[in-house]
Formats: sequence, C-alpha cells, structure tokens
Amino acid sequence: MKQILLLKCGELILKGLNRGRFEDKLCSILRRRLKDVGDFDVHCNQSTVYVEPCGNSTAEDAIPVCQKVFGVVSVCLMAVCKKDIDDICRVGAEYLKDVLDNARSFRVTAKRADKRFPIKSPEIGVMVGGYLQDAYPHLKPDMENYDVNVEVNVREEYAYIGAVRLPGAGGMPTGTNGRGMLLLSGGIDSPVAGWCMAKRGIDLSAVHFFSYPYTSEEAKQKVLDLAAILGQWSGKLTVSVVPFTHIQEEIRAKCADDYFTLVMRRMMMRISQQVAINQNCGCLITGESLGQVASQTMEALGCTNAVCTQMPVFRPLIGMDKEEIVAISRRIGTFETSVLPYEDCCTVFTPKHPQTRPKLENVEKQEAKLDIDTLVAEAVAGVERITL
Repeated sequence: MKQILLLKCGELILKGLNRGRFEDKLCSILRRRLKDVGDFDVHCNQSTVYVEPCGNSTAEDAIPVCQKVFGVVSVCLMAVCKKDIDDICRVGAEYLKDVLDNARSFRVTAKRADKRFPIKSPEIGVMVGGYLQDAYPHLKPDMENYDVNVEVNVREEYAYIGAVRLPGAGGMPTGTNGRGMLLLSGGIDSPVAGWCMAKRGIDLSAVHFFSYPYTSEEAKQKVLDLAAILGQWSGKLTVSVVPFTHIQEEIRAKCADDYFTLVMRRMMMRISQQVAINQNCGCLITGESLGQVASQTMEALGCTNAVCTQMPVFRPLIGMDKEEIVAISRRIGTFETSVLPYEDCCTVFTPKHPQTRPKLENVEKQEAKLDIDTLVAEAVAGVERITL
C-alpha cells in the first residue's frame, strides 16, 4: 500500500503574494535534507507539502528529517486512495487495522480541498466513520474523548487517509529572514538561542571564543558538537573560532578586576560584529537572559549593546527562566552535551565581585587602557572557520 507524507506549513499560509517564495524555499530545504535518507519527490500545492517516496525509500524514513525542518508544523503519514468514497473506506479499514484493533474509541475528520469532489466534508466523515465502525464493532465513535483521530484529505489527484499526525519544528524556513551570527559558548543557553532564531527563518553562522591553554581542546570540541546538533535543525553551520587568550590576558593585566567581565563581553561583541560583517550576517544572537548573571543585568546589557553600532542584537531568551531554557535544550538534543564538564572562556578569570550596575563612562575608562583596534584586528585575523 502506497504511503505519503503531507506536511502542514502553519503561518506560511498567512503570507500574501510572496507566499510562493517561502514555499519554494521550504521544498528546497526538504529536498536537500532528505537526500541523506533516500529518494523522495517533494512538491507543494495549496499550502501542503507532499513528500512522496520513490524507489525503495519509505515514508517512515523521511519522518525524523521532516520533523526537524523549520516551516513544517505537522507531519501526517497517510495512505494514498483513489478519489472514490468506496476506495477511501476500504483502504482506510485495511491501512489502519493495527491502530484500530488496539483502540476503544475513534473519530473521523475530513477535509475536501478539492471542491469538485461531490461529497462534502461532513458527509465524508459520516460515511467513513460508519464503514470503520462496521469493520471494527468494538470501536465507539466519540468526537471528544477519542483514542484515534482518523483523517481523510481529498485533494487534487488523490485522496489520503491516516491516523498519524506528528509535530514539526514550526516557524519559518531557514534563510527566509536573512543571516545571523550566534555567539556560541559551551553552555546551555546559546544553542537554545540559536535554535529559537533559526526557527524564525534566520540562517545561522556561529562564533566561538577559544582561550587555549586556559580552555582545553575538549572544550572546543564540545562547542563543535553542539553546533553539529544545532545544524540538524538549522542546516549547514560554519563556526568561526576566535583566538581570545591574548585579549583576556591584556584585560586582566590592565583593567580593574570588577570590570573584567564587562570589558570582555564588549570585546566579544566588537569581534563578533566584525566577523558577522565579513560573512554577510545582519544581526548578532546571544543566549543572555535578564538577571541570570552579573553581566546580564539591564545596565550591563546596555553597556554591552553600546559597541554594536552596525547591527541589532537579538536575545530570544531574555524573558525566559532557566527551567524554560533547559526544557528547550532537552527537546532539541543539546542539553546532554552542554552539561559536559569543560570550561569555556567566559568562566576563565571570573572576578569575585563583578560590576552589576555599571555606568558606561566607567567601563569606557577601563577600556581606554587597551589598544582595542589592534586587539580586535588581531582576533579577527586569527579566526579559524569550521563548517559542519
């Protein structure tokens, strides 16, 4: 029996005359990702994406991939039927046997996308439901408290019936809202921030600050592993590894201890902005959450933002608490890697009593002790780019 996936596109249906551009981008991403698991025909019609297996490929093989593509709200596994009510009933009873044998109640929801089909949606539901109840007398029809929701979809060429609807990633197709540079550490927050913005259609690149020998090669590999996991959702991802040891040593030697973290963060933002410009990115993305640590107070964030003069800084986690962030990290698969015990550069030279209510003029006085332009240029010139 032939199976197919029908993918629902969520908010893309709200787009106007440019909706086709978003749908074409989504289909292009799906075709590229699905090459790794088999041969599939992918096309879109009436805001539904069809993923049809070819050759020896199966629809089940494509499900995990489709669930991780932004722009897909749900994935429906369905059997293909003729556009004939008798065939829909017969195929449904046969195809759903294992599901219905183990259920106690069911309902049928029907959608007639092709209005030329002579039977209206409510009548399709009644007719299919009656047939299934006759075929499986133990089943009780129940529109509210059902074990199985049988879906019938009558479309342009065929009808489809199934009972498996799985959640997708939601959001908008990657790349439809430009490129962004993620400041990626080895912690829990920044991969989640990147995921949140990729969900809004941003094509991600990442920058990581590496302070060897204060941070180890294992810590660097941990970040690359996080980027690889994130790339399962966002697609190909390039990590720019910035040599940061000299800058941190300069800050420690010349700046007041309680300003170390702030000056360091501002240097990171300057460097990240330049790396982003070099890679045609239009924004920076950080995993900061208001009040979580000393460098994330309102005043500290204001001081950090002041050096980002050429692009916006997006902080998708700014209003989340740690439990919410951890829940997302578990869902997207980054949590177990994030909690591995390897320090990153943000934990090196951490002052005992950092400034939490800094004034910009005082931070700038500390920075005046550094040759900022030279340090930034040196860091950018030493970037190592790794594509995952």
